[in-house]
Amino acid sequence: MAELLLELLTEEIPARMQRRAAEDLAMLATDKLEAAGLVPSDAHAYATPRRLTLVVEGLPDRQPDTTEERRGPRVGAPANAVEGFLKSAGLASIEECEQRDTGKGVFYFAMIRRPGRPTAEVLPALLRETMLALPWPKSMRFPAAGFRWVRPMTSALCLLGGKVLPLALDGVAVGNETRGHRFLAPKPFKVRDFADYRRKLSEARVMLRAEDRRQAITLALYEKAAEAQLTVKDDPALLDEVVGLVEWPVVLMGRIDPEFLDLPPEVLTTSMRAHQKYFPCLDREGRLAGRFLVVANTVAEDGGRAIIAGNERVLRARLSDARFFWEQDRKVPLAARIPKLAERIFHARLGSVLDKVGRVERLSEELASAIAGADKAKVLRAAELAKSDLSSGMVGEFPELQGVMGHYYALNDGEPAEVAAAIAEHYSPLGPNDHCPSAPVSVALALADKIDTLAGFFSIDEKPTGSRDPFALRRAALGAIRLILENKLRLALAPVFGRAFALGHANGFAADPTAELLAFFADRLKVHLREQGVRHDLIAAVFALGGEDDLVRLLARVAALDAFLATDDGANLLVAYRRAANIVRIEEKRDATTYPGEPDPKLLQEPAEARLAAELERAAASGAAALGREAFTEAMAVLAALRGPVDEFFAQVTVNCENGQLRANRLRLLVQIRDTLNRIADFSQIEG
Repeated sequence: MAELLLELLTEEIPARMQRRAAEDLAMLATDKLEAAGLVPSDAHAYATPRRLTLVVEGLPDRQPDTTEERRGPRVGAPANAVEGFLKSAGLASIEECEQRDTGKGVFYFAMIRRPGRPTAEVLPALLRETMLALPWPKSMRFPAAGFRWVRPMTSALCLLGGKVLPLALDGVAVGNETRGHRFLAPKPFKVRDFADYRRKLSEARVMLRAEDRRQAITLALYEKAAEAQLTVKDDPALLDEVVGLVEWPVVLMGRIDPEFLDLPPEVLTTSMRAHQKYFPCLDREGRLAGRFLVVANTVAEDGGRAIIAGNERVLRARLSDARFFWEQDRKVPLAARIPKLAERIFHARLGSVLDKVGRVERLSEELASAIAGADKAKVLRAAELAKSDLSSGMVGEFPELQGVMGHYYALNDGEPAEVAAAIAEHYSPLGPNDHCPSAPVSVALALADKIDTLAGFFSIDEKPTGSRDPFALRRAALGAIRLILENKLRLALAPVFGRAFALGHANGFAADPTAELLAFFADRLKVHLREQGVRHDLIAAVFALGGEDDLVRLLARVAALDAFLATDDGANLLVAYRRAANIVRIEEKRDATTYPGEPDPKLLQEPAEARLAAELERAAASGAAALGREAFTEAMAVLAALRGPVDEFFAQVTVNCENGQLRANRLRLLVQIRDTLNRIADFSQIEG
C-alpha cells in the first residue's frame, strides 16, 4: 500500500472558493481512483490561500487483473465478421474462442484478460483529469500551462510512496519541493511524505488545516479582546473569510479615532468588516467599543506596531468618507429622494423601483387590515420611504446598509419611530437565522415587499430552477412564511397573490402567478418545517386537500394530524385506510367502473357493516363541524372513534362476496372510509 501526496502551489486562491475546492478535489480523486480499480483506504484534501493539497492513503501497488467476456458472431458467420471480432478482442485465432449455445444459436465467445497496470502508470493521467475537472466558479489562463486554473500555478509537489511521480502539467515544475509562508519562509524545501510535509510546513509558518487556523484565530481574538476588557462581536461569516486569507494568523488590536464613534454603529461595523476584514469589539454593555482586531498574515519584528498603524490609517480614511456621506445625506430629506427612484430599474420587465414602491404601498395598506395593531397611515408612509435611501451616498458606498440608513435618516427627518423601524426591517428576514420583524407596521411592509417581488418574477416566468435562483425568490418566500407563522397572521394567500398581480399588471406583470406561487410556498414550507422536525408528508397531506392557503391554520392542522398518527388509533386507522383504498383501487380497475354514492342501508346485512355505515355517517357530520370551527384535535378524535368499527368490519365481513349487489355495496362502504378520512387530510400522501 502506498501514499499519494499532491500539492498544487498557486497564487492566492479566493477565500470563498477554498473549502469547496478541497471537498471537490477529494471527491473527484476518490471517484476516479475507484473507477480505475485503485480503492484507497482514505483521502483528504486541504486548502490554504496559496495551496491545494491532496493526500490519499492505502493505494494498492497496481490495478487488479480484469476479465471481460465478449460475445462474437454466430458460428459459420462470414470470415470478415470473424476477423473483425478477433481484431477487436485482441486474439490471434478463432481457436482461442469458446463456442456456446445461447438458445438462439451457437456463438463465439472470447474471454479477454487484462492485467492490471502499476499504480504509478495510471496516476499521472488520472490526476490531471481530476485537476481539470475541478469546477472553479472562475478560472484563468496563465503562461506556464495550456489549461485554465483559478490562479497561476507556480509549482506542484507529487509523491507516490515517497518517490516523485511525474505529472504532465505543461510548464509547471513538478517534484518533491514546496515552499512555506510567502514572507516568513520563502525558501523551497524537500519532503518525503505527508507527515514530513505537514511538519515542515508548520516549521515554515503554514497551518495546513483550515480548522487549525480557525481555532488559532478564535482563541487569539478572544484573548486580545479580554486583555482590553472587551469582547469580540460574533461574526462567523467574517471568520470563515479570514481563515482563507492567512496561512499563519497573528491577531493585533488597533484603535478607532474617538471622533468617529458618534457614527451609527452599523456604519462603523460595515466599514471595518466589508473592506478591511476587521473584527469589531464590544464593551461590557454590548456597545461598540473604540477598538478593532485585525488578523495579519505575518509575524512582525516590531510586534506589529507598523501593521497596526497602517490599518488605523486606512480605517481613518474609510471612516472619514463615511462621515462625509453621513453629514451630506442628512441634509436631504428621504421624501425628497423619492422621485430619483424612477431612474432606478427594478427589472427591465417589471418597471422602476418607484413603480415597485407604488405597488408595495397599495398592497401593504391592504395587508395592514389583517395585522392587528398596524396603523394604515404609518404603513403607507413607511412604504413610501422604504427605498429612498438607495439614492443616498452612504448606501451607494455600502449597499449592505440599505434600509438601515433609511431608518436613521427617517428619524433625522422627524418620522415616527414605527415608520423608521419598518424601513430598517422591511428587507428582513434575510435567512432562517435572521431576525424576523414583529412590529405590526414592519410586518405589513416586509410582507408586501416580498409578495410583490415573488408575484412579479413568477408572473414573467423568472422562477427558480434547480440551484439557480438569481433573484433570491426562495429566500423571499421563506421570509414571507416566517413573517406569517411567527406573527400568527390569519391570511389567505391566494387572494393576496391575486391582488399583487392585479396591482402590477400595469407594470408588466404578465400572467397570474397565484397557482404556481401556492405550490412554491408549499415546497418552501416543507423545507422550513422539516428543519423544525415536522414531517413533510403531513404537510403534503393537508395541502393536497386544496384550498388551504392559511398557513397558520394549515400548521395547526398538521400538528393535530401528527399527534393523531402518533397514537395507536391513528397508526392502525392509517393501515385500515390503506387496506380500504387498495381494495377499492384494485376492484375498480378490474371492474372498469367506480363505486360512488352512499351504500344502500337495505343491503347492510352484517351487523359490523351496519355499525360501520352508521359510524361513518356520524363521523362525517361531526368531523365537518369540527373542521368548520378549526377544532382540529376534535376532528382527529372523531376519526379515532372509527378504529373499532373499521377493525370489526374487516374482521367479520367479506367484501368480495359472490352476491354482486352486496359486493358493490360493500365497496361503496370502503369508498366511504377513504372519503371520510380524506376530508381531514389526504391520507394517501402519508408515509410509514
